[in-house]
Amino acid sequence: MSKAREIFVDTGAFIAMRVKDDFNHEAASAYLNTIKAKRLRLHTTNFILDEVYTYFCRAHPVAVEMAELLMNNPLINLHRITVDDENNGWKILTEFADKDFSYTDATSFALIERLGIKTVFAFDEHFRQYGKLLIVP
Repeated sequence: MSKAREIFVDTGAFIAMRVKDDFNHEAASAYLNTIKAKRLRLHTTNFILDEVYTYFCRAHPVAVEMAELLMNNPLINLHRITVDDENNGWKILTEFADKDFSYTDATSFALIERLGIKTVFAFDEHFRQYGKLLIVP
């Protein structure tokens, strides 16, 4: 599959797809239709799974639903952050000392680079600040 069809999905995109009153819900839902129509291959990480589950954990059934979506959906490739990803993420955090990237952001950037993914489905401004990726929608 072409790298152009590979999309990394960040926490905020998963939240926006599920929460109808989220500011980005309409854009996320519209882009989800694009994903389906173009049969794009989605990628995310176990750290993103942690953030999504934690976001929804006060509504346990929703948290479980979202976690199972990320873990069991054949359209989503759930990657485990490796020690190398963590080390490279730490380098990114020290290189971009003027930014307030989270550890999850930095490890996501490292994994994205390792996999050669160029496009990210995200609403987090940090992905734009990183400056190396095409951000959709």
